[in-house]
Amino acid sequence: MRTIHKILLGVAAWVGVGILLGVAFGSDGKNEEFKPQNEFKLDDWVPLQIGPLDMSINKAVLYLFLASAGTIFAMTWIARRMQDKPNRVQTAVEAAYVLMRDNITKGNMDSRMASRWFAFVGTLFLFIWFSNMIGYLPLPTNTHEKVDVLGFGIPSFALYAATANISIPLVLTLFVWVAYHVEGVRAQGFIPYFKSWIPAGTPGGPMKGVIFVIEVISQFVRIISLSVRLFANILAGHLLILFMAGGLVVLLGLAAIGVFTLPMAIAFYIFEVGLVATLQAFIFATLTSIYFGGATSAHH
Repeated sequence: MRTIHKILLGVAAWVGVGILLGVAFGSDGKNEEFKPQNEFKLDDWVPLQIGPLDMSINKAVLYLFLASAGTIFAMTWIARRMQDKPNRVQTAVEAAYVLMRDNITKGNMDSRMASRWFAFVGTLFLFIWFSNMIGYLPLPTNTHEKVDVLGFGIPSFALYAATANISIPLVLTLFVWVAYHVEGVRAQGFIPYFKSWIPAGTPGGPMKGVIFVIEVISQFVRIISLSVRLFANILAGHLLILFMAGGLVVLLGLAAIGVFTLPMAIAFYIFEVGLVATLQAFIFATLTSIYFGGATSAHH
């Protein structure tokens, strides 16, 4: 049997299983009670109000703690076990170190700035990477759906990522945004730094004013683009996995759809874990280095 025939036969069998399930179970009708957005709702586990500040503990705080702990523990544990003949873990870490130092940091800043900000850029990359990766580990954080275990209501397993909450990427972005402007002023002086926003050779008069206003707008747009890029990609990935893994089955009340959507959910999951989680950390750290390098160079 030719390969194409085997593929067609497999697809036909797959569709046939879906049809049989549709005939056997039929449709329960649309589920109005299931709210997919509740997967990202933050319920206060430990209410904590300090004046006007809401410092309550919720699952976003838990994921931030796990990402921070993972970053600190992994780097500390590996640093204390460095060997002349590196094992596989050390080899992978050294490759990541070279990527952060040479490609991300030194590739976009001069040597002085790279030495000063490498620790920050590297930590930023690792923190975002751990946040993204932990977000694809099922953890018992869904307090809306509980499982009865020996009389105790245990939260069901769910996927969530701190970086899928806009506040986290936004805070990281604001720190980066303020820091590279401060470095730009420190490196060039207050007036020369803002003058450098106007390209050399720009005709005088109104044209310089127009270019400066456009540059000011673009600087503020960076806050949106840098934070929303990370937030939107991680949130979209989680939503795709949620809907394909069973969300559509529950919403539509049609079990047969699961035969077609579950393989897609697995593919999305592998794609997100294998590429998107690392790629988004790389992009955020790289753009941070580019902004620092551009702010401290005389003409950019």
